[in-house]
Amino acid sequence: MKAKWIGLSLVAGLMVLGGCSGGAKEGDTASTGSPDTGNSSKKITVAMLPKKKGVPYFTSCSEGAQQAAKELNVELIYDGPTSGDPAEAAKMIDQWIAQGVDVIAVSPNDPAVLGPAMKRARDAGIKVITWDADAAPDTREFLVNQATPEEIGNSLVDAMAKDLGGDKAAGEVAIVTAALTAANQNEWIKFMKTRLEKYPGLKLVGVKPSNEDQKLAFSVSQDMMKAYPNLKGIFAISSVAFPGAAEAIKQAGKTDKVFVTGLSTPNDMRSYVNEGVVKSVILWNTKDLGYLTICAARALADGDLKSGATTLKAGRLGEKKVVGDNVMLGGTITFTKENIGDFDF
Repeated sequence: MKAKWIGLSLVAGLMVLGGCSGGAKEGDTASTGSPDTGNSSKKITVAMLPKKKGVPYFTSCSEGAQQAAKELNVELIYDGPTSGDPAEAAKMIDQWIAQGVDVIAVSPNDPAVLGPAMKRARDAGIKVITWDADAAPDTREFLVNQATPEEIGNSLVDAMAKDLGGDKAAGEVAIVTAALTAANQNEWIKFMKTRLEKYPGLKLVGVKPSNEDQKLAFSVSQDMMKAYPNLKGIFAISSVAFPGAAEAIKQAGKTDKVFVTGLSTPNDMRSYVNEGVVKSVILWNTKDLGYLTICAARALADGDLKSGATTLKAGRLGEKKVVGDNVMLGGTITFTKENIGDFDF
């Protein structure tokens, strides 16, 4: 299964098999459109909100989104607060409501703050979806989900255990997350804690936020290594936290003494992997996530993606499963020294 998904990811930038449409019935066919406009002749506007603008992870997502937008006759507004402040993000949603956009796609870093604005958008007749991270079900119609929280949590713990010796892995481990209010990361942590029970030699000693700030992640990781002299591993579970934690281990001269794994793009982590500071990187294809988000937005606006759908036709990604109100991208990839050079995002 993983091999097939990776194969799709590798050819993502080389092939365009058509536009994106949704639907619950097998055998539905898309209407014919021009190569430039995809499946629909009516132009729509989609506003796409990342947790924090300027972060390479989200920039990569936006590249995939732009590709889908060009194919599907979508005017894409990609914007977000460079500070990551959820209050600023909520203001942007209100601005898009005033503009009368067709769909708003939100990656919320604080669902409690963004939820009311998302509800206002829905009340105004605007379609609302989440991507990358979720919010309360009554604030959106669908989540474009990169992988299940259980799969992400299991992949992280299994990678760390492998780095530390497999089933006999032992030692203290800690987690550097993005924000304590990040709902998706809290779900991952929940499943990580459950998965750690499979490795009784590993003891979780702390969970610290880095607030999507690489310098803070560096500092937090340094502090953890000082506070826990027997620390053997750090899980850095955001694309910003991971390079910060890796740099802290490198500068402390603790390569091969403290192991770090986490979630980030291969481009951000390649040097650390090649130097041996990092053994494994967990992620999904971020360009594909952005691409799928716009596919889902277009299909939702057209009425092709609706409650009860079981599949979504997603252009070059093929047919994707819809499970309940989740549009599934398809799983994680583990990047190592052997394969990280094959990826560019």
